[in-house]
Amino acid sequence: MLPTTNHGSRSSNPQRRLSVLSTYLRRIIKPKQMDFEYTFWLMLQLCISPKTAYRHTSYHKQTKNHWARDDPAYVVICCLLVGAAACAYCVAFSSSVWHSLFTVMSAVFVDFLAIGVAIATVGWFLANKCLRKKTLHSHAIEQHVEWMYAFDVHCNSYFPLFLLLYVLQYLLCPLLLWHSFFSAVLSNLLYMAALSYYHYLSFLGYSALPFLEHTEVFLWPVAAIILIVPFTILSGFNPTRFTLNIYFG
Repeated sequence: MLPTTNHGSRSSNPQRRLSVLSTYLRRIIKPKQMDFEYTFWLMLQLCISPKTAYRHTSYHKQTKNHWARDDPAYVVICCLLVGAAACAYCVAFSSSVWHSLFTVMSAVFVDFLAIGVAIATVGWFLANKCLRKKTLHSHAIEQHVEWMYAFDVHCNSYFPLFLLLYVLQYLLCPLLLWHSFFSAVLSNLLYMAALSYYHYLSFLGYSALPFLEHTEVFLWPVAAIILIVPFTILSGFNPTRFTLNIYFG
């Protein structure tokens, strides 16, 4: 049985985290050390069988003794996909090379990475401060959510959202951009599905950790989305038009 953590090993945790982080960053510039085959398999499972994808999280804990991935392949692939999709939008809607470059950089480094870091930090803080199970005796082992695992959860949740709000939305743009009630309904339903599935995958990610409880709090945004969407539809609000206006005016 693999140990998790104990009182004597707490002082070594920062060193272990730095070691994992240095390995992670070092692999970014060494593509041969990245497991792209597993990454594409994981992306597929997150779309068709997300519970299977997170079942492998426990296998990773058993073999590496930490929950977070030490392979940056998933993040690299997501950045490339987001950048490519942003380029497609720029070809269709942008009128300037510099504006296109700015849009692509914003999509990758702000929409995916920076906002992802913020969301991961909130989830990491909430899980560690409010959701960890109380120890029943003095010899119980304390476990904590790793920040890099929280970022993994965001990245995992982002890929299906990317397929819906970058790829599918792009293909449906001629329909979604019409000034009609049907276009507003379709756009709202698309965003509702994408954002709800994002939060559902986040819930699965945190519920996969056996030392957390009440992880259903990560599903609360889904209820809020379902309650808000009827009002946005009745008001004629079109999320697709709103989003593209932000980027392209």
